[in-house]
This record gives sequence, C-alpha cells and structure tokens, in this order.
Amino acid sequence: MPLVLVLLILEIMLIIHAVKTGRASPWAFIILFAPLIGAIAYVVAVIIPDWFGSPQGVRTQQRVAKSLNPEKRYRALSDAVEIADTIANRAALAEECMELGRFEEAKRHFEVILSRPLGDEPLYMFGRARAQFGLGQAGDTVAILDDLRARFPDYQSAEAHLVYARALEMCGRNEEALEEYRALSEYYVGAEARVRYGLLLERLGREAEARAWLTEVVRQFRRSPAHVQKAQAEWIARAEKVVRA
Repeated sequence: MPLVLVLLILEIMLIIHAVKTGRASPWAFIILFAPLIGAIAYVVAVIIPDWFGSPQGVRTQQRVAKSLNPEKRYRALSDAVEIADTIANRAALAEECMELGRFEEAKRHFEVILSRPLGDEPLYMFGRARAQFGLGQAGDTVAILDDLRARFPDYQSAEAHLVYARALEMCGRNEEALEEYRALSEYYVGAEARVRYGLLLERLGREAEARAWLTEVVRQFRRSPAHVQKAQAEWIARAEKVVRA
C-alpha cells in the first residue's frame, strides 16, 4: 500500500476520533490542513495523554514498570514494615511476596499477622492458606481452610473455595474435589471452576460426562460479550481442547 494512502487513512481516522471526542475544533482543521505534522501533533497532544490517563493505560504502565523492575514495590513495602510494622503494612508485603512467588516469606508474614491480637482474621488465614498452596503443601492448605470454616462460618469467599477444591484435588481426594468444584460452579465468576470440574471428570475417566459438561461451558461463554471471552480465553481454550478431542 502506498505511503501516501496510509497517511491519508491515518489522518481520516484521527479526524473521526477528534469529532467523536468533541475536539473537531480546532484539531480536525489542523490535521486536514497540516498533513503529517497535524497528525503527529494530535497524537502527541491528545491520543497519548488520553491513553496514559485511561484505566487500560495505567494498567499497562504498571505492568511495564513491574517487568522492568519487578522488586521495586517489594523493596518499598519491606522498608515500610521496617519503619512501621503494622498489620496493614505486613499484609501488603505478604501479598507482594505472593505476586513474586516468594511463598515461604509470604507464609511467615501471614503467620506473624495471625499471631497478633487484631490479626486473627479469616482474610489472613486465607492468605496463609494461599501461601501453603503456593509451596505445594496441599494437606496443610486443606487443614487451614477447614479451620477457617469452623471458626468463621459466615465468611464467604469464592477464591478461598476454589483454593480449597484445588487443594483437595492435589491431595488425591478427587470425589470431594468434584463436589466442591460442582458447588463452586453455581456461583463462581468466570469459567475456571466449571472447567476444572470438567477436567477432573476427564482425568477420572468419565470422558462422556466431561465432554458434555465442557461443551455446555464453551457454548455459554461463546455467547458472552467479547470482553468476557477475552478475559476467559485461557479456560475456554482448555475446555475446547477436551471437547474437540
């Protein structure tokens, strides 16, 4: 495609953007009567600031910053705990350790929090369970979550329920895991719980049940809005792999 045509298409798109965002005056005229220079000016003065100020832009900036310096926030939170060893500061550090895969350290932080008078809360028990699960200690994970359920029967968390089901599966308690995945499928937001249920059915040799279940999961999510399908792409793909086998 000739360069002139590419520039023309770009300028038309920028003019349309200016009109839709209420910036037709003066930007549409600048883009139209100052080819290339006007387009560059619009991108620099409008498009880039808009994008960087948008939620998506902010998230992208955060991801880029973290990829370039993954431990920057960890060091800052460690310093914060050194200065003021509060539950909030230590919990933030524990969560950052989880993000970085420092599960042993995260476990220690959650244990410290739970040992304090105001730290004996279900949220921090679940944090410790997640750290144990990250370490591959499925039996301990189940024990902690069973204790959490006994001590705080009103505590509700879909994520805690999912970790519990996964830990049961990791322990080889497959029938119990199936029961938990099935219950979780009734209310868990997203495809993961339903797909994990189907995958466990397949692993247990119940191929027909697994295929029927996952076919329905795929059908439901393929009817969802595009942003939902994008967010659940990994799990939809895993379900389709079984359905197409």
